[in-house]
Amino acid sequence: MTIWNAAYREATWNGLSAEPWDILIVGGGITGAGILREAARLNFRTLLVEQRDFAWGTSSRSSKLVHGGLRYLKTGQVGLTRASVQGREQLLAEGAGLVDPLGFLLAQYENDGASAGRLVYGAGLTVYDLLALQWSHRYYSPQDFQMMAPYISPTGLRGGFHYQDAQTDDARLVLRVLREAADDGGVALSYVRAETMRFADTAVDGGAPVGLWLRDTLTDRRAEVRAGVIINATGAWADTLRLQVGQESRIRPLRGSHLIFPAWRFPVAQAVSFMHPIDGRPVFAFPWEGVTLVGTTDVDCPPPLDQDPGITADEVAYLMAAVTGHFPALDLTLDDVVATFAGIRPVIGSGKADPSDESRDHVIWDENGLLTVTGGKLTTFRQIARQALEQVCARLDGVGGESGESRLARLHDDTPMFTPLDDAATLPATMPAETRRRLLGHYGARVAELAAVAQPGEWDQIPGTPAVWAELRWAARAEAVVHLDDLLLRRVRVGLWLPGGGVDLLPRVRAIVQPELGWDDERWAAESAAYLGLVAAAYGLPDRATIPDWRAMLSRSREARAVAVVVRRERRLSAGRRAGLALALVLLLVVFWRLIRHRETGEGVE
Repeated sequence: MTIWNAAYREATWNGLSAEPWDILIVGGGITGAGILREAARLNFRTLLVEQRDFAWGTSSRSSKLVHGGLRYLKTGQVGLTRASVQGREQLLAEGAGLVDPLGFLLAQYENDGASAGRLVYGAGLTVYDLLALQWSHRYYSPQDFQMMAPYISPTGLRGGFHYQDAQTDDARLVLRVLREAADDGGVALSYVRAETMRFADTAVDGGAPVGLWLRDTLTDRRAEVRAGVIINATGAWADTLRLQVGQESRIRPLRGSHLIFPAWRFPVAQAVSFMHPIDGRPVFAFPWEGVTLVGTTDVDCPPPLDQDPGITADEVAYLMAAVTGHFPALDLTLDDVVATFAGIRPVIGSGKADPSDESRDHVIWDENGLLTVTGGKLTTFRQIARQALEQVCARLDGVGGESGESRLARLHDDTPMFTPLDDAATLPATMPAETRRRLLGHYGARVAELAAVAQPGEWDQIPGTPAVWAELRWAARAEAVVHLDDLLLRRVRVGLWLPGGGVDLLPRVRAIVQPELGWDDERWAAESAAYLGLVAAAYGLPDRATIPDWRAMLSRSREARAVAVVVRRERRLSAGRRAGLALALVLLLVVFWRLIRHRETGEGVE
């Protein structure tokens, strides 16, 4: 089994140009990882490169939901919902401990249009469940709903629905998929940037791309790598390579930001979704890995995109207004926020004014020989990988060729997404069942190796987190950790679970990982300073003086709604008065007409 350490990286780099690869994948998020996994299973000689750490971009900064795409039904994207539901169910079946069920509560309030909403959401949830061949949703009265979400505001609550979805540790999902790809022969390198496309001819129009110049960002050395197919799986950064094959920019990067609270301060037993009290967008709060996550925003994020994105002051106020408006009894303040994070979604721009109206479906473009795959999701990464590889098989093996037919048949077989496990015996018998389940899900077949490196006391939980100390040692030794933020933000998510990125634990972390990484004291000091600076800049709150007063925002919104209610009432009353006057006039005309008719009739009789 591959050990991703400095020696592996050096040996791999030195062999990059030895012979052409079948497939070169650019992008180490869930989309690229999924393609590498399926390509390796088909025995394609495949290389994946990522310019930063694996899952550095969107795939470690998502909302952590493996959802079936309920919101897509609203826009009629039934096919996307069906694919998402199928992907979710397979991940739940095979990835227990990494992908777990999550109950969802959908609150409905009077000012949401709850009466109509109950019918609409009821119909949508029925379709949602039928696509998954289950029946998990149910409507609850206001009293019963409050029992499941005790701190939610009762004012105007009309009840709500409960249904089932799922959640995951997104970065660990990427790592496990990459690991299983490596076990089947796939090769993955982080901190390698794809710079210049190489074409069959010197001009772009002269032929399809046949390779890339790659740069090792750690040493600044370069290598020319040739490949039969180049796949651009860089998500929000996809236009960078597309421009090199003469295409116009089409990606609309959207930022989704989140707040993280301690679970004890914001206790929710399951996800609670509700409409934002100001603009009516859906917002959620749900339990994740021992904390409570609140999100998300959906705003344009213009280039450049080469720095870690962070939440803005306006987004903080927006999310605080949401939790204050719907959970006033908790009296949450900025002092309660443990961490924040922001991710950039790769959405295909169509010019819509509201970013939330843009389609979330994925696309696969073959443009002058460059295969771009973007818009992927945690839920549907395998289906997307298989669709991309259908085109690869046709291109590399030839339509109707024996090899092509064989690979295409294997591409769509019922092989499990994850390698089946039977390693529970390698973990201590006294380990809590939930910890055992979590480790098996997160590390798969590597859990035996993790167990082998654990030192005395390292099966203890890291205080305030669901992780154990041994995970830090294993990640430092074998999971391609280059910088401290790779370790504490993506391998073991201490930086999201604890205040200040877990600064109080750094002495113990240092004792475990510094020898494993081979860092001297000077390197440790530089890495820890860089890590804490990054946490403050991109995973903390912005300057509090710049954060708008969300309570005043709520107050103005409530006043505006109250005025709107009065205006609507006056309009209804005015309409009623006009209707009454019109009816009275009609009655008078009828009476007058009958009197005239009666008089005419009487005169005729005389």
